[in-house]
Amino acid sequence: MPAHSYGLVPWRRGADGVEVLVGHMGGPFWTRKDEHAWTFPKGLPEPGEEPLATALREYAEELGVPAPDPDVADLVALGEARQSGGKRVTAWAVEVDLDPADVVPGTFEMEWPPRSGRTQSFPEVDRVEWVLPDRARTLLVKGQVGLLDRLLEQLGG
Repeated sequence: MPAHSYGLVPWRRGADGVEVLVGHMGGPFWTRKDEHAWTFPKGLPEPGEEPLATALREYAEELGVPAPDPDVADLVALGEARQSGGKRVTAWAVEVDLDPADVVPGTFEMEWPPRSGRTQSFPEVDRVEWVLPDRARTLLVKGQVGLLDRLLEQLGG
């Protein structure tokens, strides 16, 4: 069964309208890719972990900043999207004002180069940016664009 991730779609109102925060995926597979190589903060649940708790934890881990307080933040359910490999992503939108310079991404380890027996550490995301929706459509992994569309619907276009 394909994996199911949970995440947040951070957004804010910028000078030119609604902006979303996207992160360029870290690691060697994404180094030379830009188009459709960006994502919203998301990840897999720990055993027994509730979906929203997963989304909040992954936000904090991937961006290295505290997650929005769910008792204060206005979290809006965006439903589920399906990525090309079958992975499902359930997300909530949250309005935040985060300076990308404050991001200290978490890391993951993988064998690299392949079959080398060596493990290396890579950032979960190697950079983050606030972008307008049209730019986000070309940056985001195609399967996550539906989450962006639902956010814009919730905000009235």
